[in-house]
Amino acid sequence: MTEGTHPEILQQVAVYYASRLAQHGPTPQGVDWNGRSSHELRHRQFLRLLDDAPNGSLIDLGCGFGDFWRFLRDAGYEGAFTGYDVAASMIDKARELYGENERCRWRVGAEPAEPADFAVASGIFNVKGAVAAERWAGYVSDTIDVLARAGRRGFAFNMLSLSSDPERRRADLYYGDPVAILRDCLARFGRSVALLQDYGLYEFTVIVRHPGV
Repeated sequence: MTEGTHPEILQQVAVYYASRLAQHGPTPQGVDWNGRSSHELRHRQFLRLLDDAPNGSLIDLGCGFGDFWRFLRDAGYEGAFTGYDVAASMIDKARELYGENERCRWRVGAEPAEPADFAVASGIFNVKGAVAAERWAGYVSDTIDVLARAGRRGFAFNMLSLSSDPERRRADLYYGDPVAILRDCLARFGRSVALLQDYGLYEFTVIVRHPGV
């Protein structure tokens, strides 16, 4: 995917999250999460990707105001980090909160200019708004390809799950089929794929390691 592939969706996403930040500030609600405890739990799932590489470089696609960088630093992560977000106000806030140097960089955009050892994306597939589910699914698939290219050694992402209670679902959110996503990733990226759906939230996390790396 290039940034010209889904311009209307990316613009909608940027406007939506900029409005959340303006309303709630640099809080979990500012990136459309319920609260800090679930946000931390969500962050923690990605640590499995970095288990054997605490010094590996990492790209956070859809980084918001940079809370995952704060979490990684507190967890002892020492690798170079680059956060990307399509909402310029999110990047401005991340720079304000955490500064910028050779270990921590912030960029406006939907596709990294260069790869890192790993890439992650948290929450970027959730809010589809009025976009048709089939069209959003194409955006999701293309963005997973971006993650696969951005993470030389592997990548990870999370998604709301169709295994959640039907009566709790919202029409403006996108829910993925975890079995279908797992099957698709196995077919596209090899057998080193993990599906995590045991951490108590109505979502799942997929971790992919590129073979032979």
